[in-house]
Amino acid sequence: MKNIVILISGSGSNMAAIVRAAEQGRWGERLHAHVAAVVSNRADAQGLAFAKDHGIPTAVLDHKAFASREDFDAALMAQIDRFSPDLVVLAGFMRILTPAFVAHYAGRLLNIHPSLLPAFAGLNTHQRAIDAGCRFAGATVHQVTAELDHGQILAQAVVPVLPNDTAQALAARVLTQEHLIYPRAVADFFSRRFG
Repeated sequence: MKNIVILISGSGSNMAAIVRAAEQGRWGERLHAHVAAVVSNRADAQGLAFAKDHGIPTAVLDHKAFASREDFDAALMAQIDRFSPDLVVLAGFMRILTPAFVAHYAGRLLNIHPSLLPAFAGLNTHQRAIDAGCRFAGATVHQVTAELDHGQILAQAVVPVLPNDTAQALAARVLTQEHLIYPRAVADFFSRRFG
C-alpha cells in the first residue's frame, strides 16, 4: 500500500476533499494508495478532527516550539517519515519549507496554489488578480521545488473574475475548483508513477 501524508494548518478542506475522493474512488483497491496520516503545525487546526473521524492517524508539531525553521523542518521530516510516505501533500500548510525539506521529498511533494501559476505566486492572490484586472483566475497543483510556488504544473482550474468581485467571493469559487482538481492530481500521481 502506498502512503500519502497530508500537511495542514487550518480547516483542511483540501485534505478532506482528498480523503473523500480516496474513499469514494476506492484508491486502496484501484491505486493501492491511502491517506496514512495528517500532520499539522497547529494543534487547533480544525482539519485534525475530520481526519480523526475518518480513522486517519494525526500528529501535531508546533513550529513555535523550535528555535529555527531548519530545526522545525528536521523534526517535521522525522514525523512524516514515521509513515513511510510515497507522497507528501501540502493542503493549506502555511509554512515556507527549507531547501533540505524539499530535497528530502523531491519528486513526491505536491502543493496547491490559489492562482494560475506562474501568475501571482505568494499571498493575497485573489485581490492581486482583481487589482490587475484579470478576467480569469484559478488554482494550480504543482510539484514543490525550493523556489516558492514554482515547479512542474500538474493541474489547473480556471474560474472567471466577475464584475464587482471581492477577494472573498473569488476565493470561494476558486476553492470549489481546488476540491476537484487536487484529488484528481493526487490520483494521477499514483496512476503515472505506479500504474
